This record gives sequence, C-alpha cells and structure tokens, in this order.
Amino acid sequence: MHPVLLQIGLLSIKSYGTMLVLGFLLALYLAVRRARKEGIKPDIIINLSFILLITGLAGARVLEIMVNFSYYLNNPREILFLPRGGLVFYGGFIVAILFGVWYLKRKGLPVWKIADIIAPSIILGKAVGRLGCFLAGCCYGKPTTLPWGVTFENPQSLVPPELRGIPLHPTQIYHSMGDFLIFVILIIVYPRRRFDGEVFWLLAIIYAGTRFFLEFFRGDIARGFILTLSTSQFISLLLIPFSAFMLWWLHRSPGG
Repeated sequence: MHPVLLQIGLLSIKSYGTMLVLGFLLALYLAVRRARKEGIKPDIIINLSFILLITGLAGARVLEIMVNFSYYLNNPREILFLPRGGLVFYGGFIVAILFGVWYLKRKGLPVWKIADIIAPSIILGKAVGRLGCFLAGCCYGKPTTLPWGVTFENPQSLVPPELRGIPLHPTQIYHSMGDFLIFVILIIVYPRRRFDGEVFWLLAIIYAGTRFFLEFFRGDIARGFILTLSTSQFISLLLIPFSAFMLWWLHRSPGG
C-alpha cells in the first residue's frame, strides 16, 4: 500500500511507526480521561503507559527474534532493526503485563482496577496500529479469490516479491476490525463490571479467541510454529483457559 507516508530528502516518515504513535496517543488520552472519572491521578496512568510501551515493544521484539531465531542467527545486524515488521504482539502483551503488575504493586496501587481502566485503551491502540500494518504490508494474508482481496505492488512493501500483485486476504483489516469490535464490547461492559479485573481478562479471553481464528488467514508463515499451530495460536490456546481462571478467581475473591 503506502509504506512511506512522507519522504523529505533522506528522511522517511513510515506509515507503520506513524500509526503506532497515533494509536498510543489515542489510547493514552482515553485511559487518562477514564482514570480521572475513577479518581486515579493522571500522572499514574501516564507513567504506567510509557512503562507498558517500552516493555511491550521490547517483549514483542524478543518473541519475534525467538520464533525466527535461525534467521536472526544468520542476520545478527537486523536484531536491532525492524526491516520486516519485527514485532509479535503476544510477546509485548505478556512482558508488559508482568512489568505493569510489578510497577503498580510497587506503588501500592489497585492492580486490577487500573488494569480495567487501561484495557479498552490497549485494544484501541492495537486496532489503530494494525492499520499501520496494512499500509506497510506486514502481517499479510494468504492468496484469495474473494472480492475483497487486496494487492500490494509497492516495492517498499513488506509483502514478499512473489506475492505482490496477487490478491491476498486483508488480514490486517480483519485484525483491526476485530480489535475495534472488542473495544466496543469493553466500553459497554466497563460501567457494568462486577469486580476489578473483569474487563481486562475479558479482553484477554476474547482477543485470544479472535486471534486463534484469524491466524488461519495469515500468509506470513515465517513466524514460528509449535506442532501444527502458529506461535500465536499456541499462546492463544494457553491464554483462553488462563483468562477464564482469572475471571473465576477474581470473581470469587474481589480485589485479587
């Protein structure tokens, strides 16, 4: 599509990075606004958001390197760069959760109450970020004959040359639409939540289910496999029962 939004001399403003930044800012605005209504100081959410951003990007990059270890072993210079997209959401999600919980507990703050506040922001930021994937051509789908198949012809696209000009499933749009739908569900559930942590773990269980399904349409197969499942599908299968357990546990003992 349009991997580069603007070219000024040697300076390239990339679509992917631009949408990531836009998604983060929208997510931060929503979280701060909701935190004020819940009596949480905005600076707490701002500090937490930057911790989640940094640790999330690091975790997403580490999992990308792990599932494509042989490639990076032969191309070590690319470890610190993102020439092929290079981020796996689940790696960032898991690492960010761990650091987020550590930070909130260290500050003596209500972990699951704040997790519920930021849950809609997480999926909103991801929905916007997926549009960056579409513009850049990463996370592309398998060839399709469906009328909404999309073709990537830009030589700077991350779609491999052999698939350019061939109609592909717009998996980036599938992901984005699914994420926006989850966002709407969470916004509806939030004022009706029965215990702290319900919204966050509802996000986790719904996302894991949709991610497992949408992986069947993905064409970027160099993302690692466990048995016959992609890495993300395997993690989804683990996350669904774990999220269900957390919902049960927090409902049984409010406050966690």
